[in-house]
Amino acid sequence: MQSKVTEIAPDVFRISTFHPEYGIQLNQFLVRDDEPFIMHTGFKKMFPITLEGISSVIDPSRLRWIGFSHFESDECGALNEWLKVAPHAEAVCSFVGTVVMVNDFADRPAHALSDGEVLEIGRHRLRFLSTPHVPHCWDAGLFFEEEDRTLLCSDLFFHPGDPEPLTESDVVGRARAAIIENLSSPMAKDMPYTSYTDNTLRRLAALEPRTLALMHGTSFRGDGREAILELATVIKEILGKPEESR
Repeated sequence: MQSKVTEIAPDVFRISTFHPEYGIQLNQFLVRDDEPFIMHTGFKKMFPITLEGISSVIDPSRLRWIGFSHFESDECGALNEWLKVAPHAEAVCSFVGTVVMVNDFADRPAHALSDGEVLEIGRHRLRFLSTPHVPHCWDAGLFFEEEDRTLLCSDLFFHPGDPEPLTESDVVGRARAAIIENLSSPMAKDMPYTSYTDNTLRRLAALEPRTLALMHGTSFRGDGREAILELATVIKEILGKPEESR
C-alpha cells in the first residue's frame, strides 16, 4: 500500500491510502500552518505509510495538533505513534472523548474542546463542532476550517472504492448507495438516526462549506450546504424509520 497526497484546498492536503482488503480509502487531512494540524491518525498498522505521506508535505516532528471525530482505530489508532514522532503534539477531541476514552489510551493527555471552540493554528482557524452520534459514537465531533471553508467530515458521505481525490460532481448519490448496501452487510447499524441527527446536519449545512473532506471516498468541492441538506434527506429516508418498514 502507498499513500497519495493531494492538495484539495489551500494548505489542506489529503493523504489517501486504499486498503485492498477492506475495499475503501483511508484518508487523513493535514492543514499546513504555523501549528500543523492533522485530522485522523489512521490505523496503527498503517502508520509508516501515513507518515511517509505527511513527510512529503511537512517535517512530521512539527505536527502540533492531532484531531479526530470519535474513538475508533481508523480515527485515532496511531495516536501514540504520532505523539512519539511529534514531541510537542497534542490530541484534540471532544470533552466526552477525552475523559471517557482518550486520556486512558494516549501517552500524553488530550486537549478537550468545547462545542464551538476555535483552534487558531496560524492563518487557519479550526472550529470544533460537537456532533454526538453524527456520524456515530457518543463522543463524535467535527472540525471546520473557517478561512477557506473546508469541513472535515469524518465518516459522513462514506463511499467505498478507490475514487478520484476530489470531485465537483455528485457525492450524495455515492453515499446513498453505500448506506443502502451497508444495511445488509455485517457492518450494518453503524449510523444511528436520533432526535439530534437532522438538526446536527442542518447546523453543518449552515456553515456553507466550499470543500467537504471525506475520510472514506472522494472529497467534494462545490455547494457543501446543498450536499449536506441532500444527505440529511437521504439519511432520514433510509435510516429514520422503523427497521421493519425499510
